[in-house]
Amino acid sequence: MELIIKEVSKTYGNGVQALKNISLEIPKGMFGLLGPNGAGKSSLMRTIATLQEPDTGSIQLGNLDVLTQKNEIRKVLGYLPQEFGVYPKISAEVLLDHLAVLKGIMNKKERKDLVHALLHKTNLWKARKKNLGGYSGGMKQRFGIAQALIANPKLIIVDEPTAGLDPAERNRFLNLLGELGENTVVILSTHIVEDVKELCTNMAIINQGEVVLKGNPLKTIEDIEGKVWSKRIPKDELEAHKINFHVISERLIAGKPEIHVFSEEQPDPSFRGIHADLEDVYFSQIFGDKKVLETAVV
Repeated sequence: MELIIKEVSKTYGNGVQALKNISLEIPKGMFGLLGPNGAGKSSLMRTIATLQEPDTGSIQLGNLDVLTQKNEIRKVLGYLPQEFGVYPKISAEVLLDHLAVLKGIMNKKERKDLVHALLHKTNLWKARKKNLGGYSGGMKQRFGIAQALIANPKLIIVDEPTAGLDPAERNRFLNLLGELGENTVVILSTHIVEDVKELCTNMAIINQGEVVLKGNPLKTIEDIEGKVWSKRIPKDELEAHKINFHVISERLIAGKPEIHVFSEEQPDPSFRGIHADLEDVYFSQIFGDKKVLETAVV
């Protein structure tokens, strides 16, 4: 099963054009959707999840039309939005059982077996009797995945799932997503580059409502290998370097800026060549000059 998105656009009532002719082909497996806050990722996720209508375009999941067969899509959709609420005074076990009823699973034994299986799968079994109000951020996210899996979905959408998680919870959550991607179309929408690098075999970068890059993460890194250069500079030279060189990112190391520059050749002898990574690909697309980069990244 494949998700086909063709020329989807969306402009809100306030005049903001959130999506501009988005076209993507998303196969089974983990698909990373990268972009800064406000890039249009959540707008696209809500559209795919049948929560809002696009102005133009089409979306197809296998033989189902996402825009006209909403009820059928919802039966095979698992959705974990960026922000979701839980009933704080209800246990995970009770709420999952209730949600399973709402999904149409009326057989009590079948429902019990399903809830127990989901609690084990998301490593929440020991905390199944605990009220959700006492869950940590990572536990709530794992509960979110448990509820998303109730209907054995063919499509799973997770929007910024690791934001705010500590490293241990993030690893647990990413491992769980990786397992799900073996048999399902899973869209991971995030602005955290490492999440995509570790999990996804295909990805797209969205900026200002447009797809600026799509492909295999490792291939996109190969395409700019040998074209990223690094240099540590005094703070008072940063602006001059931004004017004179194609700076795609900067970071402070021990209080001193280190810049990454995109260039076909060594900018000058003071720069050293470095191995490119997905973060360099991302920054080159978000902050770089597209005319310079279009021959480097396909």
